[in-house]
Amino acid sequence: QVHLVESGGGLVQAGGSLRLSCAASGSIFSNNGMGWFRQAPGKERERVAGLTPGGVTTYPDSVKGRFTVSRDHAKSTVYLQMNSLKPDDTAVYYCAVGSTWLMPLTSSVKYWGQGTQVTVAS
Repeated sequence: QVHLVESGGGLVQAGGSLRLSCAASGSIFSNNGMGWFRQAPGKERERVAGLTPGGVTTYPDSVKGRFTVSRDHAKSTVYLQMNSLKPDDTAVYYCAVGSTWLMPLTSSVKYWGQGTQVTVAS
């Protein structure tokens, strides 16, 4: 069993920045693809960043250029740096790991974190 623990959420003004952290109980980020997902009230959960063990990243257009995913192997931790935040970014953000090296889709996540709330005030 892998445990993922997110931290770093909070309330920020539009245009501000936050950095989310996701600490894993083992070295799973070195072998499995991972993703940051978010879910706003009344909306489907969506992936906002993906990262492979080899370091390939992907972002949807809605956050491209504003969000950056990175990894610290020594700490078994993945980060999501979020800049130029908008009220539309308000959601619960989840860290997730897939069962293979591929970046997981919502339907192929093997492990989820508990989520952390991000609220962007206008």
